[in-house]
Amino acid sequence: VQLQASGGGLVQAGDSLRLSCAASGRTISTYAMAWFRQAPGKEREFVAKINWGGSRTDYSDSVKGRFTISRDNAKDTVYLQMNDLKREDTAVYHCGILVSYYSDPPSTMEDSWGQGTQVTVSS
Repeated sequence: VQLQASGGGLVQAGDSLRLSCAASGRTISTYAMAWFRQAPGKEREFVAKINWGGSRTDYSDSVKGRFTISRDNAKDTVYLQMNDLKREDTAVYHCGILVSYYSDPPSTMEDSWGQGTQVTVSS
């Protein structure tokens, strides 16, 4: 499966962005999905996850209340609505297929790491 993230850009603090992660080659409708991000010089950080049906979601403390993950299984696409963006949200955002929604820490299936999209927040 190929995962392509899009929707990133350069915004100011307090602005909003909506990221999309589109899958091709195989349906992702039966998989839990997650967004991760990686800032320069830092390790990959879990951002949000959603179960296969969209009924369960969870977020990192750093984005809780500001970000919303959702999915459209008919389109094999996962979204990340990001509101009230802060400078510390600056990173490359990737989506991935989770081994399990309940895995702790969240881990992605091998070869399911998609191409990321850059989000840059200026103050």
